[in-house]
Amino acid sequence: MKRTIIGFHLDEDGDWVADLDCAHGRHVRHRPPFVNRSWVVSEAGREAMLGTALDCVRCDRMEWPEGCVAWHRTPEFDETTVPSGLTSEHATKRGVWARIHVIRGVLRYHAGPPLDRSFRVDPASSAVIVPEVRHRVEPEGPVRFFIEFSRAGPDHPPRSARSPSMGRADARARRNVPSSSPPGPASHRSPAASRW
Repeated sequence: MKRTIIGFHLDEDGDWVADLDCAHGRHVRHRPPFVNRSWVVSEAGREAMLGTALDCVRCDRMEWPEGCVAWHRTPEFDETTVPSGLTSEHATKRGVWARIHVIRGVLRYHAGPPLDRSFRVDPASSAVIVPEVRHRVEPEGPVRFFIEFSRAGPDHPPRSARSPSMGRADARARRNVPSSSPPGPASHRSPAASRW
């Protein structure tokens, strides 16, 4: 799955990591002759790569990013109150992750392309919603559930080792995201759930 580079930082071994807009990181090592990424060794080269897309295998695996912070939770829904917006295809915004928590019963969760997977979610499990991937839920009989939304915490990308040219404010400006308005689950909204 393609994700956009919003910054860079050095890991504990001194290797460069590209910070992606999904809140994951991907190593971008320069190790010739096997891996040739000469652009990563200079600040100008890294700056030129901002805004370009890289494959994120961690999104492909639906891996929850480290350091995500919960910031919103829906009301609890059952099979009669689940908003139609959740049972039809929709997606969260860039950088917004979510977990489906089932309190009782069973909920079928369908993640669309490029993931193309279905899950049976019950009280013993939870399901990860990946940013910008269209998905829907489907109650299997009586069910009670809620969805919790999260985003990258204040230490993503790691402050201590950020590329000097790429602070958090710069990343926001490049992504056109105002610092006072965090990304939200707007595309999850429906008339039945207008309060969130």
